[in-house]
Amino acid sequence: MTLPARLPEALAALRDAVAAAPLGLATPAAGPARRAARSVVEQVDDYLLPRLRDLDAPLLTVVGGSTGAGKSTLVNSLVGAPVTTAGVLRPTTRAPVLVCARADTAAFSGDRVLPGLARVTGGAGGPGTLQLVPSDDVPPGLAVLDAPDVDSVVESNRELAAQLLAAADLWVFVTTAARYADAVPWDLLRTAQERGTALAVVLDRVPPEAAREVADDLAGMLQRAGLASARLFVVEERPLTAGLLPEDQVAPLRQWLHTLAADQEERAAVVRQTLTGALASLADRVAGVAAAIEEQATTAAALRGAAAAAYTAAYDGIDEGVRSGSLLRGEVLARWQEFIGTGEWMRSLQSSIGRLRDRVTAALTGRPTPADDLAGALESSVETLLRTEADRAAERTVTAWRALPGGPALLAATDEDLERASADFTEAAAAQVRDWQGHVLDLVRDEGADKRTRARVLSWGVNGAGAVVMVAVFAQTGGLTGGEVAVAGGTTALGQRLLEAVFGDAAVRSLAARAREDLQGRADALLRYEQGRFDELVDAVAPGPDDAERLRAAAAALPAARAQA
Repeated sequence: MTLPARLPEALAALRDAVAAAPLGLATPAAGPARRAARSVVEQVDDYLLPRLRDLDAPLLTVVGGSTGAGKSTLVNSLVGAPVTTAGVLRPTTRAPVLVCARADTAAFSGDRVLPGLARVTGGAGGPGTLQLVPSDDVPPGLAVLDAPDVDSVVESNRELAAQLLAAADLWVFVTTAARYADAVPWDLLRTAQERGTALAVVLDRVPPEAAREVADDLAGMLQRAGLASARLFVVEERPLTAGLLPEDQVAPLRQWLHTLAADQEERAAVVRQTLTGALASLADRVAGVAAAIEEQATTAAALRGAAAAAYTAAYDGIDEGVRSGSLLRGEVLARWQEFIGTGEWMRSLQSSIGRLRDRVTAALTGRPTPADDLAGALESSVETLLRTEADRAAERTVTAWRALPGGPALLAATDEDLERASADFTEAAAAQVRDWQGHVLDLVRDEGADKRTRARVLSWGVNGAGAVVMVAVFAQTGGLTGGEVAVAGGTTALGQRLLEAVFGDAAVRSLAARAREDLQGRADALLRYEQGRFDELVDAVAPGPDDAERLRAAAAALPAARAQA
C-alpha cells in the first residue's frame, strides 16, 4: 500500500494548526471544540503520522470496553498467559499493557506509536506509561493492547481509553450481555462508525441458553447503526480455567487475529480501512473546531464592544460635564468669586507694581494667590469628574460582561478589581489635569507673545489669564461665540470681556477651543488606557481575524495531498 509523499507533511501542518486553535473563551462550543481539537492532535500524533511513516508496522489491536466487561481476562486468554491484571476492584487497568511478538518489540519500544507514554518493560507500569510485554505466543505482525475502561470513574482513565482507541488499527470492543445496550459503549461505537475504524465486537458473559437471542439482538443494533461490517464474537459465561476463558470460547477471536497477522493483504486491508476512515473524518472534525473559533471571534467582538460602549459613554459624560458648567459649583464657584468678585483681579490690572508686590508677598509667605486657589479648585473638580466616569465605565463593563458568553470566566480569572478604575488612575488623572493646566498657561503665553499684548499679559499675570481661560472652558456649551453665557452670578461675562480686551474676541474663542480640545484628548487617553484592562483580557485568548480560515485551509490541503499519488 502506497500513499502520497506529501500527505505526512500536510497532516503535520494540520496537526499544528489544530493544536494552536484559540479556544480560550468560555463559549458554548468551546468545551466540545477543545476536546475535538485534542482528539485530532492525539490521533495524528498517536496513529496517523506513525502509521503513514510505517505502513508495514504490526497491526495494533486495542481491546477496550466498559468497566468489568472482562477485557483483561480476554487479553490474557488470547495470549494464553497472565500478561495484564484482571480483578474485581475498579478501576483495575490504570496503565495500558501492550503485548507483541518479540520480533516486533522494536516497533513499539520507541516513540513511534503513542509517543506521550513512556515505555516500561519487565514490570508493571504506572500512570503515564505503556507496559510493553514481549510474548512468544503472539505472532509477528500483531500487537494487542489492553486499554483502561471507557466508562471508568477516573477521568484520566476515560481520556486515556479514548486516546488509545483512536490510535488503533483495529478496535476489539468488549461488552457484556447485561450491558451491551448502555449509552457509553454506543457512543464509542458511533465514533468508530464515523471514523471508518475497523471494528470487532466481543459479547462477553452471555448465558449459554440465551446466546443466540442476545447475539441476534446485538447484531441487529450494529446493523442499524451502520456497523454491519463489524465482526461479532460471542463468549459464553463459563467457569474460568486458571483465570483464563475456556479455549473453545476464545479460539474464534484468536484465530481471526492470527489470520490477519499472517496475511499481509488482509492486514493491509484493515490498516487501509482505518487509515482512510481516520483521514476522511478530519474534515468534519476540523470544521467543528473552525466554527468554534468563529464563535470565539464573535464573542470577543461582543466583549470588546461592551467595554468600548461603556468607556465611550464615560467620555461623553466627561464632555458633558466639561461643557455644561456643572463643574463651576461649590469650591470652584467660591474661588472664582474670590478671584473676580473681591476686585483682586481688577486691582492687579490697575497697578502692575501692586501685582508684582502681591506675587512677591505670596512667594515669601507661602500664601497662594486667588488665581492659584481657583486653579487648584478646578484641578480637584476635574479629577473628581474623571474618576467618577472611569469608575462608572468599569462598573458598566463588568455588569455587561457578566451577561455575555465568556465574560464571567474572564472576570473570574483575574485578581484585579475591575469594577473600579485601576489603582493608579487617580494619580494618572491628577498628573494629566496638572499638565493640562500647564498647557493652558502655555497657550496664554503664546497668545500674548506679540508686543501689543505682552505688557498687558505681564501686568495681569499669566496665571490669572490662564485661570479665566479654564473657567471659560467649563462655562460654555459650544465655544465662545460672542453671545456671553453668564455663570456664577454673571462674573464669567466680566472675565470674558477682560480677556477680549487683552487678546481680542477671535483669540479668546481660539484659546478656549484649544484648551477644551486638549482636555478632551487627555480624558480620552485616560479612559482608553482604562478600557485596555478589559481589552487585554480578551486579546490574550481571542482568535485572530484569519485563524478559522487558516485552519480550514490546512484541512483543505489534505485531500489535495492525498490526490497527488
